[in-house]
Amino acid sequence: MNTPHHQSLARAIPPQAAERFWQATLHRDARADGSFFFAVRSTHVYCRPSCPARRPLRRNTLFFRTPQDAEREGFRPCRRCRPKQQNSAIALVQRVAAVLATADEDSPRLHTLAVEVGSSPAQVRRAFRKATGLSPKDFQQAFRLERFKQLLRNGNNVTEALYACGFGSSSRLYEKAHSHLGMTPAAYRKGGAGMEIKYTVADTSLGKVLVAATQRGVSAVYLGENERALVDELRKEYAKADLVRATAGHENWLKEIVRRVEGNAPSVDLPLDVQATAFQRRVWQELQKIPRGSTRTYTQVAKSLGKPRSVRAVARACATNPVSIVVPCHRVIRTDGSLAGYRWGLSRKQQLLEREAAS
Repeated sequence: MNTPHHQSLARAIPPQAAERFWQATLHRDARADGSFFFAVRSTHVYCRPSCPARRPLRRNTLFFRTPQDAEREGFRPCRRCRPKQQNSAIALVQRVAAVLATADEDSPRLHTLAVEVGSSPAQVRRAFRKATGLSPKDFQQAFRLERFKQLLRNGNNVTEALYACGFGSSSRLYEKAHSHLGMTPAAYRKGGAGMEIKYTVADTSLGKVLVAATQRGVSAVYLGENERALVDELRKEYAKADLVRATAGHENWLKEIVRRVEGNAPSVDLPLDVQATAFQRRVWQELQKIPRGSTRTYTQVAKSLGKPRSVRAVARACATNPVSIVVPCHRVIRTDGSLAGYRWGLSRKQQLLEREAAS
């Protein structure tokens, strides 16, 4: 099966897409079911991304867009995941998505959606959680904002894009854009250029802490030993923004974060202004529910989101959290109680947990 023709077919999938497909395959991501299929050279079988079978070696794996493509190359369907049979949850989500695509902002209600697609509200809700990790309402909001972003990228002005996507008012749009875009719609249209982020660096008992913020809220909290390295990290995270060393403003936010680093309980709520996917936001919100002095495992967080198989995706969301301390990803540990995966070092993670437990 390892023929030059197979190799040319594999190369027909763009490298970036192939990497996404491989990651979805590794994580058995049911949300990717139907968007591609992976085939294994050694077994001559092709599967859905969510197939429960053992994962193949990367070098033995090929990706196809359709079952027909895989079968034309001599692969047969897996008997466990039955890739030719359409996933019922995905089929239901697709029907609902078609309705949502033409709906205005505040309708239809879940009950109306369910009736329109010949299902029940509970079935629709379960299907969306299983296939996308979102509620139908969250999915509708994400769908609308993605469409809005595409129109901005295509050159439409904010007002045109606003009404084309069914937002009832600019205030409703800006309220949602705050958490989805990490910047104003006008700034997003310019690719983030001109967005101003002020930052400052302070000393703590755990080393340096960099705190960066816009007028809307905290955008980054980094820990480390070297100030220049922390600033370089910030530039990578917000490559197109104007980064300015703060001389005044946001002092209360900085003091609050330093207090938390030292193990003190939160005294004020800190607003956030971060860019995130819908799944990342859900994970980060769940982390903020973990009490001080307590921990949760990655598996427990995944289950609390209704996505028990998304343990690795939860771990990635923790690893990409740009506002450590405020979003306490250090409170997530392995099932066996050991520490893993802290961007700022396991020693700092251990000390943060010990201080919170002691106080």
